[in-house]
This record gives sequence, C-alpha cells and structure tokens, in this order.
Amino acid sequence: MPRYALKIEYDGSPFRGWQRQRDLPSVQGAVEAAIARLEPDAPAIAAAGRTDTGVHATAQVAHVDLRRDWDPFRLAEALNHHLRPHPVAVLAAAPVDDAFHARFSAIERRYRFRVLARRARPALAAGQVWHIRHALDIDAMRAGAAHLVGHHDFTTFRASQCQAASPVKTLDALRISARPVPHGMEGRFDLRARSFLHNQVRSIVGTLERVGAGAWTPDDVAAALAARDRAACGPVAPPQGLCLTGVGYPDDPFATPAENGLGPRSGSRR
Repeated sequence: MPRYALKIEYDGSPFRGWQRQRDLPSVQGAVEAAIARLEPDAPAIAAAGRTDTGVHATAQVAHVDLRRDWDPFRLAEALNHHLRPHPVAVLAAAPVDDAFHARFSAIERRYRFRVLARRARPALAAGQVWHIRHALDIDAMRAGAAHLVGHHDFTTFRASQCQAASPVKTLDALRISARPVPHGMEGRFDLRARSFLHNQVRSIVGTLERVGAGAWTPDDVAAALAARDRAACGPVAPPQGLCLTGVGYPDDPFATPAENGLGPRSGSRR
C-alpha cells in the first residue's frame, strides 16, 4: 500500500486534542473521516505529536497508507474538500517510503507559544494567544530560560500523568522575542527539541511568565529545575497560545522544487 505524508494545519479550539476519542471531536477523527470518503477501508493515521485540547498546529505531520496511487496534489485537494467545514487543512501531501513514520522518524519538533500582554482582551487573536493584563520583563525571562536549555531532568516541568519512560530530555533551543501591538506587547516563546514531555512547553512558559511578571527571579527557575518536583513548577500556561510549528526529519518529505501547494498555473498544459 502506498504511504503518504500529510502536512496539516488546524485551529485546535473546537477539538479535544489530536487523538481520536469516542463521541468527542478530535483532529485525527476529522482527518480520518475525510480519508474514509476516499478509501473507506484505510487504516488509522499516525501523527508526529498528539497535541492537547485547544492546541493549534501550522505544520503537524501525519502519515496514511492508501490502496490507490494518488497524485499528491490531488490527494490534498480531495481531503480538503471533505474536511469542510472543520478548521483543518492539508497543506501538502507527499509519497514516502514504507519505513517513514510520522512520529518515530521525526528528529525534532518546534513549538511556538504566544502571549498577549495588554489590558484589553484580544478580539482578532481570541483563542490563539494567552492574554495577560500586565507587562513582562523580556530580559528577565530570557535569563530564566537560559537555565532550561540543554540536557536535563525535566520532572518539574511535566504533567503528573505523563507517560514518557524518562523525564530526561534535551531542549535544543528556547528563544523569547517580543513585538509591539496596539496598546501592548506580544511575547513569543519558540522551543525546539527532538521530543517533549506532556505539558512541558506550557509548564515552562507558565513558569517564565512568573519571572517576567516579577514574582520569580531567573535563579528561581534553576532551583525549580533542580528540585525535580512537579510541585516546584510555576502555573501551567493555558493551551490557547500553543502551536506546533514544525516537525523535522532526516529527509524532508515535502522539500521538492515544485512544492508550493498551488498546483499547475491556470492555463498550463500539464
């Protein structure tokens, strides 16, 4: 059976996360329902990351095995037709080797968390940012974040129900930036690692927010990490600001010269 990789974008607000659940809306369920309209006996799909309730993605990757040899562009178009009206879109499809696995072949994952710091609530970005009503000290948060980059035991920053075999992970990068917005500031936390623990990103952002607000010092972050105790973590940030922005593989299945998602130009003889 031919295997295809799918690059998927979605708004996680109406879903109970990525993973299929009985009687509850999920992103996986929506995509598999669209696939079933093309091939009713297609097996379940697998994704690079099981995002939680309310978490978004601009570049989730999943793979699916199909019986028919599909033109990748036509496959993406057909799936998008059947995904309506869900806020889910297949940005690209690509044929991959049978050895490719969306989760186990991945060598890095990238997340972005957005924080809107201003008095007025968001209107256009509602559901896409964590809204706080006080200013943040970006330099202090960067100093706190520096303690977390590298190879550490992240017990403090993982959910109590996390099923990972080990709390030891390598956080390759944690970059904090800020840009002005009308009457406030938007902070962006960009994190990169091979894999993350359950709630690790939201736990880190929630803790660093306390540093930015002046309630914690940067050294308090180092102490929390060293404690290896979930009780030492700061508040967990809400899911609305979190987005899976990329998944890396040894060979990018979507890196082809013609890959732009637009298909042939109008009037083309192709």
